[in-house]
Amino acid sequence: MKKKEINKLTKAQAIKNIDKLKKDLFNLRFQKINSQISNTSKFNETKKTIARLKTLLREKLNA
Repeated sequence: MKKKEINKLTKAQAIKNIDKLKKDLFNLRFQKINSQISNTSKFNETKKTIARLKTLLREKLNA
């Protein structure tokens, strides 16, 4: 997700996206172990997107 897209999300949408991305990350780990993953950069990209969403949630909670 782009930074602009992330900033437009509400708290509920951000939480849903975090849950979805965590499931994707879980599946990516299994694909990595079984050597089925073709795009290894997706692993790091997913982790960074989760971190961005968590940062957004923290900013909205403190505001």
